[in-house]
Amino acid sequence: MRLIVKILIVVLIAAIGILAGVYWGSTLGQPKTEENVSVVVEKIEKVAKLITIETHLSEIYTYKDYYNYDWSWLRKKALLRVNAKVSAGYDLKKLNIRADSKTRTITIGPIPKVEILSVDHSLDYFDVEEGVFNSFAPEDYNKINANAKAYITKVAANDEVLKQAALQENVMIDMMKAMAQSMGYTLVLDKGVEAPIR
Repeated sequence: MRLIVKILIVVLIAAIGILAGVYWGSTLGQPKTEENVSVVVEKIEKVAKLITIETHLSEIYTYKDYYNYDWSWLRKKALLRVNAKVSAGYDLKKLNIRADSKTRTITIGPIPKVEILSVDHSLDYFDVEEGVFNSFAPEDYNKINANAKAYITKVAANDEVLKQAALQENVMIDMMKAMAQSMGYTLVLDKGVEAPIR
């Protein structure tokens, strides 16, 4: 009888040990994530911008950095996709607006040229390779981010984006006319109106 009790105790201790090991192994194997966020407001400024077109672009971007020779053990390389939303339109701060209450007219002009107002982008890294003596540092990722944004801005400026935004000028003027008429005013365009990109 004593032998059976000793065997049961050993089996019970072994079972408890196995269960404890499985529990600790499963909890220790799980990664712990901590996130701390500090929001700092650097600057608040008033803007008056009229977005007339938004374009969604997706580009494959390759970054390569190597010493003297493009050998794999000396090279760091990143292949990524840049997804961007480019907004183009008018910066209305550049628009001169004068109101005359005697003649009930609002004079605007010159109408500013269309421009890229914002580029919101994200990067999806597909492949990152590092050389033996050439590895990525945080500055490299910041540089890739800045270069990708500059590239998208350049593509958008050379593309039809600005031309399409300029085609919306009449819509903008009609909207201003409707607002002026709703207040009992007439909208007058200044003769020195700049020609937008067409």
